[in-house]
Amino acid sequence: MKYLIIGASSGLGQELAKKFAQNNHDLVIVSRDSRDLNAIKTDLEIKYKVKIDILDFDFSSIDEINSKLFSEQNLLSDLDGVLFPIGMMFDKDNLSLNANDIKKLINANFISIVHTIQKLKKNFIGKKNPCIIGFGSVSGFVGREINTTYAAAKRALESYFESMAFDKNIQKINIQFYILGYLETNLSFGKDLKMPKASVKKLSDIVYKNKNIKFKKTYYPRYWMLVYLIIKLIPFSILRKLNIN
Repeated sequence: MKYLIIGASSGLGQELAKKFAQNNHDLVIVSRDSRDLNAIKTDLEIKYKVKIDILDFDFSSIDEINSKLFSEQNLLSDLDGVLFPIGMMFDKDNLSLNANDIKKLINANFISIVHTIQKLKKNFIGKKNPCIIGFGSVSGFVGREINTTYAAAKRALESYFESMAFDKNIQKINIQFYILGYLETNLSFGKDLKMPKASVKKLSDIVYKNKNIKFKKTYYPRYWMLVYLIIKLIPFSILRKLNIN
């Protein structure tokens, strides 16, 4: 079986690539940095004797997705699933963000994912247990003063994955969506966060275990479900004063 991983050079993307390769799956891995991809490819092929194909391009560009990813139909024709551990963030993502950066963030975190899914769905026809696996963020729980556009795009992505579960045309595709808290990655290293950081290795184990379930929305770590329920019970006027970011 063969899987496409978009965002394979991220901490989570690398761990997912390793997990799937450990279980004898060939991969197509995508990222902007060809050096990172080549290093991952070499490591996984030597350790696990699987075939790894790489594609490097900017996933925030629909034109590049079409010209770089969908021009490689020989790589995509035998896919059994696609995973999107992809996310783009800017340090100054607030209500003053310029239009060009807003477009990049919305594309990378929402539109490009939806576009890729729409074009890939036909590839999964006739497969035994095909899967589409997306990743959101707890930042989408409530409106935010920082990471504003990122959080809005992730909230939209969650809604889209829920909607796919109702689509009768793709009921044979297993749909998974993970709402993620803070993870132990290079991006969080050294940061003083409000909640503990969770293991990406453990998350990759959970993702692999759940990939054949019809629909599952998972909070990781699981206590974020309780946090979500508490936030939803607090009146918005109070949330604004608390300034949860």
